[in-house]
Amino acid sequence: MKISLMKPSEIKEVKNIAELSWHDTYEGIIPVEVRTKFLSQAYNEDVLLMRLERSPFYVAKVNDQVLGFANFSNKKENGDVELAAIYLHPAHQKQGLGSALLEFGCKQLNPDHVFVEVESDNIKGKSFYEKKGFNVVDTFDDNFDGHILKTVRMSLNLTT
Repeated sequence: MKISLMKPSEIKEVKNIAELSWHDTYEGIIPVEVRTKFLSQAYNEDVLLMRLERSPFYVAKVNDQVLGFANFSNKKENGDVELAAIYLHPAHQKQGLGSALLEFGCKQLNPDHVFVEVESDNIKGKSFYEKKGFNVVDTFDDNFDGHILKTVRMSLNLTT
């Protein structure tokens, strides 16, 4: 496995992983039409290129194939970062790729805290973050294109 900054030539692979993992993860949680609309807005090639140019965006590759990605915010003045997204190809989950992406991003950015927001019914996501030491710091309702999500905000303290 190799982790590196995403290259513009890898955007199509990242877009494909986003679509596969979003539909897999949020089936039964977020209606398909809401997922499809979100993906077309947040993971189109122009937006991915902009995210790459403005924030740390890492890919995990095995045999030169992108199998996962993680997008962090830039480190804030207070030392914190937001984990905006971490998604893996559904067939390659539970193989250490997500852990490696999270660890790589933390090593590169050296934050005091990492924050992430996860839908409360996303059991796989919540379980992953809990196993990595994240703790719930807030819960709230999020209006996601007319669909109310129960969102959990979690934090990983890296100062100790």
